[in-house]
Amino acid sequence: MNINLIIAQNLEATVDSIFLKYSGNTPGVAIGIFHEGEIIFSKGYGKANLKGNISITDSTNFRLASVTKQFTAASILILTQEGKLTLNDKITNYFPCLKKYGSEITIKHLLTHTSGLLDYEDFVDENISSQLKDADVLAILCNQDSTYFSAGTNYRYSNSGFALLALIVEKVSGESFADFLYENIFSRLGMKNSLAFESGISDIKNRAYGYALLGDEIKFNDQSSTSAVLGDGGIYTSVKDMFLWDQSFYSDQILSDENRELSFTPQTNAEVEGVYYGFGWRIDSLMNYKRVYHTGSTCGFSNVFMRIPELHLSLVILMNQKDQPALMFGNKILAYLISEIFKK
Repeated sequence: MNINLIIAQNLEATVDSIFLKYSGNTPGVAIGIFHEGEIIFSKGYGKANLKGNISITDSTNFRLASVTKQFTAASILILTQEGKLTLNDKITNYFPCLKKYGSEITIKHLLTHTSGLLDYEDFVDENISSQLKDADVLAILCNQDSTYFSAGTNYRYSNSGFALLALIVEKVSGESFADFLYENIFSRLGMKNSLAFESGISDIKNRAYGYALLGDEIKFNDQSSTSAVLGDGGIYTSVKDMFLWDQSFYSDQILSDENRELSFTPQTNAEVEGVYYGFGWRIDSLMNYKRVYHTGSTCGFSNVFMRIPELHLSLVILMNQKDQPALMFGNKILAYLISEIFKK
């Protein structure tokens, strides 16, 4: 069946109907659908900046929030490929201050949310006037004396762990995390407008600003006290650049065959039955196809990136409004594509 004909006749109308309420003068959506090495559909709805009346396009850069974690994990795996660390390294090799409770925690535990580290967000002063950075997360953890559970015995989603992974990248590479990402991922793939955003250091082109529905009114809600922590959620990118990231998983341009396979292999049960976690990816099935994906939610953004490797089919949804059902929208669109294109 001609996929282009299906798209021309049905796909745009289907996606338009799903995102109807995000059109117009409102925070909106950028969506991209990738198949067999091509962007088969991309479109923007709504505004990237309400104040400037700037429309969203497939070049608009959104804060990825936790979709960032797959880039953080890939950075660690790149360093393993270079022989500069191993996944079994103890984190106390890098952070001696954690010895009082973290002597059994490894890098792999951080990657798979099985470290038991306490959530740094629980220790942030509500009256703080400046933003935390990854080093501040380490300082918080250095002042603790316990974990939720012994390393490797349970699963608990951990932003703390991914902040430490970014710091390990810095320690091992001798570069800032933002520079390492640029040199080893973004530049290699031609992701020209992607970056780990550092206020006062970098600038985001074509930036989407975050919003939230508070009562009956849309309010500017772009940054929180934890938005400057990079390892767990600090990357900004666009639909166009996410296509390049997606295509890298069909070759060894960034990760080796072995590390791509490890990334997409369940390492542990996740918090929802039937959904597992690899290295920066959730893993489950959709319509009997293996799916790897990750969501990203923060004060002003709601995102999802999902891949069906067997079908060479991927989808990214980036939204500049808090608490929107990006995953649900992605499920609907992928289910439609699979049923219509692949007649499953």
